[in-house]
Amino acid sequence: QVQLVESGGGLVQPGGRLRLSCVLSGAALEFYAVGWFRQVPGKEREGVACISSTDGRTEYSESTKGRFTISRDNAQNTVYLQMNSLNAEDPAVYYCAADTFMYGISPYGYDYWGQGSQVTVFS
Repeated sequence: QVQLVESGGGLVQPGGRLRLSCVLSGAALEFYAVGWFRQVPGKEREGVACISSTDGRTEYSESTKGRFTISRDNAQNTVYLQMNSLNAEDPAVYYCAADTFMYGISPYGYDYWGQGSQVTVFS
């Protein structure tokens, strides 16, 4: 059974940085595309970044491009989201999702989801 566990969220000041990790268990990560998504109460889940399973191709939302970097370590079954220059628009629960067919920053269609990790930006 495929499971995803996020970690690395926390409190950070504006302009600060955090690195989220997403560990996949129950399967080999190399066969999965992985996306990072975020959600705040009352709003729809928003795509942040994704990385393909085959060639490491990446895609970012307009709001995170240039500040966030997604990467993967198949040997560790882990995908990372390095978040720099965090600002007041970034606080949310961040989720990772994986799928063998899906690729993209739309949340629809991903089969497996983690439980989320809270990111808070405060002054």
